[in-house]
Amino acid sequence: MKTSRLWLMLAGIALIAAAIGYRWGVRGEREETPTVATSALPIFELVLADLKGQSQGIGQWRGKVLVVNYWATWCPPCLEEMPGFSRLQDKYRDKGVQFVGISIDNAAKILEFEKTTPVSYPLLIGDIGVMEKSAALGNTRQALPFTAVFDRQGRLSATKLGRFTEADLERELIELMSR
Repeated sequence: MKTSRLWLMLAGIALIAAAIGYRWGVRGEREETPTVATSALPIFELVLADLKGQSQGIGQWRGKVLVVNYWATWCPPCLEEMPGFSRLQDKYRDKGVQFVGISIDNAAKILEFEKTTPVSYPLLIGDIGVMEKSAALGNTRQALPFTAVFDRQGRLSATKLGRFTEADLERELIELMSR
């Protein structure tokens, strides 16, 4: 009996330590935006399926302020930030801002998610290889959510590992729209 209590207590301590480590690791300020030549960014060469199975190239949104968000249906911080992203997409669509969500889930899970949480921007389906390529944008931890913001010239302007608040992202968009 004492051994099982000890194991339960150790598991609880490990769980608490993991939660604190996660919060400490991804809750901080915006990540340092890596200095990468635009031509070296793999994001604009990506062609992914949308929820209807149609191929969509990220390059079609060149010339816009582009917000690319890596997310998953099982990721609570991802789901928390998406309504704010939708509001910003609706607010700034006519000013040349485009959001794109890249999920590592399958289409069925994303469609089920969209029934309860409508999103006003394209959701595309990636895989683990697409996540690995996000390291070139600064997602060296390969964690979710991860957001990359590009200016109209396709230059990486900002990245954020963890939840990007609506207010912080809006400030970034306003600055980029004014350029």
